[in-house]
Amino acid sequence: MPAKQAAKKENVSPASRDVAARGKTAPATYADAGVNISAGDRAKQRIKMLAQKTFTKNVLGGIGGFGALFHLDPAQYVDPVLVSSADGVGTKLKVAFQLGIHNTVGADLVNHCVNDVAVQGATPLFFLDYLATGGLDPRVIEDVVGGMARACKANGCALIGGETAQMPGFYADGEYDLAGFIVGVVERGRVVTGADIKPGDVLIGLPSTGLHTNGYSLARKLLFEVAGYGPQRYVSAIKEKAGTALMQTHRSYLNIIRKLTAVDLAAGMAHITGGGIKENLPRILPKGTTAVVELGSWPVPPLFTHLQELGQVEQDEMMRTFNMGIGLVVVVAAEKFRRARAVLERAREPFFVIGNVGRGTRPEVIYR
Repeated sequence: MPAKQAAKKENVSPASRDVAARGKTAPATYADAGVNISAGDRAKQRIKMLAQKTFTKNVLGGIGGFGALFHLDPAQYVDPVLVSSADGVGTKLKVAFQLGIHNTVGADLVNHCVNDVAVQGATPLFFLDYLATGGLDPRVIEDVVGGMARACKANGCALIGGETAQMPGFYADGEYDLAGFIVGVVERGRVVTGADIKPGDVLIGLPSTGLHTNGYSLARKLLFEVAGYGPQRYVSAIKEKAGTALMQTHRSYLNIIRKLTAVDLAAGMAHITGGGIKENLPRILPKGTTAVVELGSWPVPPLFTHLQELGQVEQDEMMRTFNMGIGLVVVVAAEKFRRARAVLERAREPFFVIGNVGRGTRPEVIYR
């Protein structure tokens, strides 16, 4: 009999013993797993106030519903087309973590998405974000969302919703990921597709503000690993601190795009993001055309040349990794170039004529 009893005790699983042990202690909570619901509630209140400052008359309801509501007034449009885009900030966030600067990455995200719909002629209507973190700090969340709210306000779109997720064990403490989704609108007859681009058209490049939000994995490797710079290190070759150079905010081109499209001067526009000019410009070229880009037709910012020197990076690799100082390419018909130049000059927008459109067997970029 004692032997049988011993056998029964040995057959009790560790999980069963754990359950029994917990019955004698305090009940488990979500906080025990690393999720702070109270901190999440505080962050939501801060986010709600920031978002409401961006609301337009078209926003119905408020923050907190299962779905955000936006009224598209039929009296404003004849044949509206909705244009949407989703993107993220990428490993630029790693630099933000190193510097403890969180109030600009939200603007990076919004401006990137705004440009993606604006190059098709659309006006941004509303924006939603997704922020996932390992451990939620309400002050950091407020900084991130505050940057988004300011950028939304500046671009005339409403920050109407999003998701903030606490995911302990998935993200390292103090780190987060950030993505967003935007919807814009344009009349069907005003959509800019690039279909009218033809040989002889002029390529106009508008300057970027640094790397924008692309190429950071290579840039961080070259600056922080190969060169051994810290983010606070002043680098004479680029005349600023390494971290400062990498944290320049991705600019919005919405205002200048509006000026050009209002008078039908843009046959096509390419937002130069991941893949550089080499991979983004062909996305708008029709069959039978090729973009001929003149190297040396614009001043490449010293950050890019320094990165190339540090890694002995080949030119082709640079051109398909970074924007190289050109954040937007506008294709303008040759007969409209003088008018486009006048619009850009009146707006005090720096620009460079970087090439032209030629004939080709397939849409591609040729450098010469």
